[in-house]
Amino acid sequence: MTADSSSLAWIIYFIEEYGSLFLYGAGVTLLISLSGTVIGFVIGLIIGVIRTIPMDHNTGAITRVSYKLLNFLLLCYIEIFRGTPMMVQAMVVFYGAAIMFGIHMSALWAGIFIVSINTGAYMAEIVRGGIISVDRGQFEAAHSIGMTHWQTMTNIVLPQAVRNILPATSNEFVINIKDTSVLSVISVSELFFMGKSAAGTNYRFFEVFFIICVIYFIMTFTVTRILRLIEIKIDGPSVFTIHGSQTVPEAEFRIVNRE
Repeated sequence: MTADSSSLAWIIYFIEEYGSLFLYGAGVTLLISLSGTVIGFVIGLIIGVIRTIPMDHNTGAITRVSYKLLNFLLLCYIEIFRGTPMMVQAMVVFYGAAIMFGIHMSALWAGIFIVSINTGAYMAEIVRGGIISVDRGQFEAAHSIGMTHWQTMTNIVLPQAVRNILPATSNEFVINIKDTSVLSVISVSELFFMGKSAAGTNYRFFEVFFIICVIYFIMTFTVTRILRLIEIKIDGPSVFTIHGSQTVPEAEFRIVNRE
């Protein structure tokens, strides 16, 4: 290839010469974003449940104080990781762990850890909002029949809350696919890092990052469609029948889901 070659010719050249590296980078990006989203969801779910534990006058003083302290620490975690850029978090965690604690993480594991704790901070508030969105009467009804708070959460509230927050969780996954590009500052071999290496070697930035842009779009578009299909599957059929009686057909009626 020469400097006078057209952009299309350069794009074809980069696909042929660096296609395998771009695919490897895309695979690392998906691995980090998927792992980070799943682990972050679990972190957010635990924190969201903890932060919605009710405290009343029957709760002991020591328990109330301990809960307030724990809630304060969790709130600090949420505010810090939501209020600082992931790029800065990556630098602090990766180099700070080595300097302060002697922990030398690989770039890949550091990337998964950083995306996980960052996502966990956002998911904690998303889960808390999902729990709060469940009608308060359902809590009271569950408690009135003798269910404990844990039984109420696991059997009644969380199944509804998880469905309510599924679109936001899907959005976090898509955001993580794009935000893994900042992990190039700690030399994680994700898609953006591979593109930057190829562009720097040949000094053809437009052509390389046009390819990278297309790959990112394909990944996010595909993931969005798959997650949307999962949401539709969870919602169930748009038209279904309520069986009010096993013996009287007239007691049956149909419901149309217009969402």
